[in-house]
Amino acid sequence: MSRNDVAETDWAAFERFVDALPELYPALHAALSRERHGHSLLYRWRGRGVGAPTVLMAHYDVVPATAEGWTHPPFAAELTGTGDHQLLWGRGAIDDKGAVVAILEAVEALVLEGFKPADDVYLSFGHDEETLGTGAQTIAGVLRERGIRPAVVLDEGGAVVERIFPGVSKPIAVVGVSEKGITSVRLRVEQNGGHASTPPKMTATVRLARAITRLNDRPFPARLTETNLRMVETLGAHATGPLRAVFTRARRLQPVLRAVFGRLSDETRAIVRTTTAVTQLSGSLASNALPERAEAVVNTRIAVGSSVAETLDHIRRAIRDDDVRVDAVDASEPSPVSPSDGPHWQRLAQAIGSVHPRAVVTPYIMLGASDSRHFTGICEAVYRFTPFELSAEERAALHARDERIHVATWLRGITIYAQLLRAS
Repeated sequence: MSRNDVAETDWAAFERFVDALPELYPALHAALSRERHGHSLLYRWRGRGVGAPTVLMAHYDVVPATAEGWTHPPFAAELTGTGDHQLLWGRGAIDDKGAVVAILEAVEALVLEGFKPADDVYLSFGHDEETLGTGAQTIAGVLRERGIRPAVVLDEGGAVVERIFPGVSKPIAVVGVSEKGITSVRLRVEQNGGHASTPPKMTATVRLARAITRLNDRPFPARLTETNLRMVETLGAHATGPLRAVFTRARRLQPVLRAVFGRLSDETRAIVRTTTAVTQLSGSLASNALPERAEAVVNTRIAVGSSVAETLDHIRRAIRDDDVRVDAVDASEPSPVSPSDGPHWQRLAQAIGSVHPRAVVTPYIMLGASDSRHFTGICEAVYRFTPFELSAEERAALHARDERIHVATWLRGITIYAQLLRAS
């Protein structure tokens, strides 16, 4: 499990995982070289040629979990059911050990077949994506220093989903071509403390609460980026019903679309704007003492086309209080947008189509953050797609209780990775 306090991390568990891989995948480890960068791993599979390599990424750390409330213990990896209904339960089944092991399974099978890629393939497995992403950042830096510029990078991200877009009944493979920036914004109020029996009219916590309410009442403006429009146009061509006319005229009807996306769901609202969510609050250390400092952490996901500076400016204008200090912590800008056409996009789309022939492959902007953002400086075609079909209920279990994956889904994901590698 990754923890923000590195001192609390059980690194022995990470070592047991790394040590087990050569035993589980002997053919892969005989054919590929492996480097360790801290607890992160970089494999190189030498190709027949000298063209730009492919990088497959995933991370093997997971967010913390206790057994409380789980149907099956989060770290027992229990199997239930049979056939297409067989499920694997456990933290990381989807995010993101399922992808790590699917990649390893695909490469192991191809090595045993005697397959050798046309050009080099790198496997990059980060150890702290859920916290700081230093492992992936280090590996990207190593590749940069060696002058290696990958042709294409594939990391976790979208999936094969259904019924997320109104009027479209076909499965949809959403491939992230960019991702929002992520910044923790700290709101801080400092003032004199004292005994809680004689509070002033405006305590630090009241001032902070007012700032939070003002920010919540003033959302960021909705915008449709080029990627948003491409997604709507792509999916609109497969829509039925009255919304088809709107979706197929996306560029001319942008005001209508912004309104539609703002009302459909929390997810669609997040697609078209920068979002803020207050995730942490702190105040006094005692129940009868006025706080001398009150703080809130606002998790901010910055829309493509915006910036950290623009986001902070909006927050300060929304709060309208110079006594509330606003600071960015661990700030990162939105990622560059990768092409949603051309040979690398087509290679991925064909690999997906080989397993899901009915699926509509569409670009989208990933709402979360991934390790792939560290690779955008050395590669122009960075994609975010986890090759599993996931229901809304399964997606809701990410970072929550009862994370699980259908075994049949996982096996199909292995095939997609293998098909992608065959085309390398």
